[in-house]
Amino acid sequence: MAELAEAGGEIVNARVFDAPRERLFRAFTDPEQLKHWWGPDGFTNTIQAFDPRPGGVWKLVMHGPDGADYHNESVFAEVAEPLRVVFDHIEPVHRFRMSMTFDDESGRTRLTWHMRFEDAAEAQRVRGFVVAANEQNFDRLARHLGTA
Repeated sequence: MAELAEAGGEIVNARVFDAPRERLFRAFTDPEQLKHWWGPDGFTNTIQAFDPRPGGVWKLVMHGPDGADYHNESVFAEVAEPLRVVFDHIEPVHRFRMSMTFDDESGRTRLTWHMRFEDAAEAQRVRGFVVAANEQNFDRLARHLGTA
């Protein structure tokens, strides 16, 4: 089950996973798990730094199926286990704040990604591929969890 909301400078994707929220939270905060499912279809990851605490840095290189490398840097603003993770994506191209919430639904988990871009024009420019990429990310997470 996927949900999608789009407005102004925001992009929101949500899905209910057949797994407890602690498990989803660990799948994101454990870099050994994260590297296997993060990103859209066909991407692999090299995580260079991952410190999930306020002020901690997350640096990764996403390797595209076309052979291109995409360097990313984020800084964590909030980590509240197992409820919420907030980080600011600061490099290289798209600047946004990602708020991830993990809501319990009777043993299942509603994972919501709320991306707030610095301006509505940037969100509109990337909306066409980010929405689909986020859904692919959710698909990869479901496969990683064995719930797909």
